[in-house]
Amino acid sequence: MAHIGLYFGSFNPIHNGHLIIAQHMLNEGPFDEIWFVVSPQNPLKERKDLLPQNLRFEMVKAAVTGNPQFRAMDIEFCLPLPSFTIQTLEHLLEKSGNAFSVVIGSDNLPRLHQWKDIEKLCTLTDFHVYNRSGSELTSSVSNARITAYTAPFLDISASHIRNLLKQKKSIRYMVPNAVREMLMQQSFVA
Repeated sequence: MAHIGLYFGSFNPIHNGHLIIAQHMLNEGPFDEIWFVVSPQNPLKERKDLLPQNLRFEMVKAAVTGNPQFRAMDIEFCLPLPSFTIQTLEHLLEKSGNAFSVVIGSDNLPRLHQWKDIEKLCTLTDFHVYNRSGSELTSSVSNARITAYTAPFLDISASHIRNLLKQKKSIRYMVPNAVREMLMQQSFVA
């Protein structure tokens, strides 16, 4: 049985910060693999500026190619919308003999109580939390099993990358070259 870290996200687009965090979690945590679960729509975020889900999945696949411990997952594309972590985890547990943990940034902890069926989710998994700027390692759910990590901090965000693309500025070195090329093919100049 493998221990899998589930790294959920819109990955709109995936960037080097995501990859560095995932590698850090793999190096420091109990994980055999990190699975990048591309979410069609996060129920707690606006859909504004969301690139097509298949493009985001293809960019994640391109970004993780070459690392046998990383995997791109489109599992939520075939589950009911909006995407809820509990549904995805139950589906994976039903189909797989692996152990799963959820990898999240500390900025998610104050809103953890808003996650669908969070009490049940806390009985099925634990949370491996990396530090994010301006947020505390304090959970809004008392029974959540949390392991905290001090990960390398890069102030890169997908929204910043999208803004640079809109301004026709370079995103070189912020995203893997393969992802940059895919964005350029989508009529973005970067």
